[in-house]
Amino acid sequence: MDSAEQLQRIYLAGFELQTFDRYPNAVGVIRDGCIALLRATPTGLQMIGAPGWRMGEVLGVLVEKDGREVFRAKSEVVEATPERLETLRKFKADLEQLLTATA
Repeated sequence: MDSAEQLQRIYLAGFELQTFDRYPNAVGVIRDGCIALLRATPTGLQMIGAPGWRMGEVLGVLVEKDGREVFRAKSEVVEATPERLETLRKFKADLEQLLTATA
């Protein structure tokens, strides 16, 4: 599968593409406050880890803290509200569908 074609399909589906100095071998895919990092592999693009919440230049990872879910990036914490969790779920589902779609 061609990574460039996959990126084109992702972009046309309304995702923003961005590169980060911190992750030179990855491309960030952003929509509605969510972010996923993708890397090119011989079989096409793959997600690196799980998608998370965009917190500046970093990805906030979903973790449990004091019995509740939050997005965390270093010392920053953002509340994982039901709306944000639903947005992230839809983001991940849409992105996975685009990554596995064939032309």
